[in-house]
Amino acid sequence: MAHSITWFDIPVLDLDRAIRFYAAVMGVSIERQAHGETVIGVLPHRNDEVGGCLYPAKTHRPSDQGPLLYLNVNGRMDAALTAVAAHGGKVLHAKQAIGEYGWRAIIQDSEGNRLALHSAS
Repeated sequence: MAHSITWFDIPVLDLDRAIRFYAAVMGVSIERQAHGETVIGVLPHRNDEVGGCLYPAKTHRPSDQGPLLYLNVNGRMDAALTAVAAHGGKVLHAKQAIGEYGWRAIIQDSEGNRLALHSAS
C-alpha cells in the first residue's frame, strides 16, 4: 500500500531560523532548493519515503491549530527536546510513553507551528 501522506509543507516566517531549528532538533542537514523565485528547505528523504519542506510564503502561515505532524527523532528524543528550547521553540507537552509505539512529545517550533516528536525507542 502507498503511504497516505506523500509530501508536506511546514510554513515558516524566517527560512534561515527554521533551517537552524529543524537541523538541530532532528539532527539532520536541511537542503536549500530554489524553485523559481521561492527557496525552500527540504527535509531529508529518499526514493519512496515521505518527504517535506520548510516553506516560506505569504499565503501559508505558521499555526498551532492545524494538523499534528510527527517528526522522527528516533533514539534522540532527549537531545531533540533540549534543542527545541535552545533554538527558539517550546516544549508544550513533555515526553510521554505511547505504549508499543515508543515516545512522543508535543512542541512549538521557532515559527509558531505545533508539532510532535516521535521516537520508537
